[in-house]
Amino acid sequence: MLIRKFEDCQEIIAGDNCILREYLNPEKQDVDIRYSLAHAKVPIGETTWKHSLKTSEVYYILKGKGVMTIDEESRVLEKNDTVYIPPKAVQFIENTGDVDLEFICIVDPAWRKEDEVVQN
Repeated sequence: MLIRKFEDCQEIIAGDNCILREYLNPEKQDVDIRYSLAHAKVPIGETTWKHSLKTSEVYYILKGKGVMTIDEESRVLEKNDTVYIPPKAVQFIENTGDVDLEFICIVDPAWRKEDEVVQN
């Protein structure tokens, strides 16, 4: 049985400048899955950098409020909202709330550095 505890996942600054802890990635753990799963945090008043992935991505909002922009469309996201981000879409999220914006990221197929283009 594989259990990954939040506090045991290394906190890094991701390519889009959010604070990230990766739970699962088939390139890093011996798991038979196609996707990767991570926890992301955007501090109050901060925005991730514009970026795109060759793969699809889903965000599930755990805490806070923000504005998600995908290509030319922007929408408000709040706790318990889910957003689908199509492959190759330019995306970023801004924390517009009064607490850290926290969300789960699911990337399918699994996230790889070479599949991401960052426009900071």
